[in-house]
Amino acid sequence: MRSKWIHKFMLLVMAGLLLAGCTNGPAKKDVKTTSTVRVMYYNEDSFHQTYGDLFTIQNDDIKIEVISTDKMYRDGEIEDYDKALQDFIDTEQPDVLMVDVGRYSQMVSEGKLTELDSLIERDKYNTESIYPALLDILKEKGEGKLYGLTPTFYRNVIYYNADLFAEHGVELPQDGMTWQDIIDTARRFPTDGDKDTRIYGFGREHYRGMTLDNLANTIASPLGLKTVNPETKKVTVNTEAWKQVYKLAQEALESDALYNLQEDPFENGGMRNYYESQLFLMGRMAMTVNGPYYLRELKEIKNRVQDYKPFQVGIVAGPVDPANPEISRDVYLNNVTAIRANSPNTDAAWELVKFINGEQYAKIKSRSMNDGILSRMGMTKDSDGINMEAFYKLKPAIDDSSSAVEDKIPYEFYSKFYDISSREIGLVESKKKTIEEALQVIEEEGQAALDQAIKEKEAKDGAPKDKEEASADSSEDQGV
Repeated sequence: MRSKWIHKFMLLVMAGLLLAGCTNGPAKKDVKTTSTVRVMYYNEDSFHQTYGDLFTIQNDDIKIEVISTDKMYRDGEIEDYDKALQDFIDTEQPDVLMVDVGRYSQMVSEGKLTELDSLIERDKYNTESIYPALLDILKEKGEGKLYGLTPTFYRNVIYYNADLFAEHGVELPQDGMTWQDIIDTARRFPTDGDKDTRIYGFGREHYRGMTLDNLANTIASPLGLKTVNPETKKVTVNTEAWKQVYKLAQEALESDALYNLQEDPFENGGMRNYYESQLFLMGRMAMTVNGPYYLRELKEIKNRVQDYKPFQVGIVAGPVDPANPEISRDVYLNNVTAIRANSPNTDAAWELVKFINGEQYAKIKSRSMNDGILSRMGMTKDSDGINMEAFYKLKPAIDDSSSAVEDKIPYEFYSKFYDISSREIGLVESKKKTIEEALQVIEEEGQAALDQAIKEKEAKDGAPKDKEEASADSSEDQGV
């Protein structure tokens, strides 16, 4: 009950901010009749708390009806998500869609979204303060035009404890560090002392421990390395690039410079034990890599740990691919707002899209990091003294490989591949195999598992061959 009153009070405060912010701006175009905008979102309550309640304060002539995608799961697990989602959209006919960038790109190519450029021009909608790199991505995925906008994005950065760097005479991290740079820097910190008092150069607080396999995959991410090529349907891990990644991860883990949490921090002692296990938050780790949510953790711990000793925190952009140090592949757009093509409520839907991606909404959301980094630049210059520029420095690079993998690689393959990889890399960790030997087996057995999974899926779908293969076979049968 108390939380509901707090939520209502906050809405009244935000309403005042919205009204105050709108008095100096251009008048909003009147919607002549009351309209209902249907919005596709994963959860109704979450949408209203994040967007809908604030929008309604300013737009009492537009009613929002949330069409929750939770409905898709009423009959159990979904085997073909793409088909299920398309059937859901065809049935529910939402006006506004909130999708990830891969789905956005796919829907643009299929002609299922409304172009926004003409609406932006018509209303003189200000996009100048939006992070330009995000607009570039959305235009690139939109075949040169804008079909959606995103209010926030997600990106990891390198957090560092400036006090530890000064104490041990180590040069501060810089923008554009690679994983090799991070690990080399971590090794410059002392490794002496017992586990309850010593410091570490680097760490990421994995609850199940930082294994060779997950560290290698983390290092591979900014390099753009993939375990499977969805176009050729080949497993590609037995390569020189992957070998170097695993060797770097192996050397890092063996250096004793990395913090490697091996137990569940909640198992003994609850929240107190949890915070004691978070060594960067407690000032005992020089660097970590994390996202915008970590800023909230750094704030909250000051009030949750008795006699807490604060320290100076800085962030820099990275990690990067040494071959492309100006870009970052560690960027995610999960809430691209778009309007369905042929929506009967385009104008009202556009009002909602404008609001979600607008400056006034961004000003309110700048008071928290709960929903990612704001696309509107300059709204949050610092967080508790931490400069936010690092989140905007590197050019995002987003490919559609994840969507391509989902479309072309059977889901069942991944559990088998994980078992193979975990077994072989485990043998490397126990010194029973070399990295080269393990990767060769992973690729060979992984390929066999992939071939079998594709074969089973094709048999199940009743489509034994790709269209191109079927066409080629048909030509051969006809003697062409």
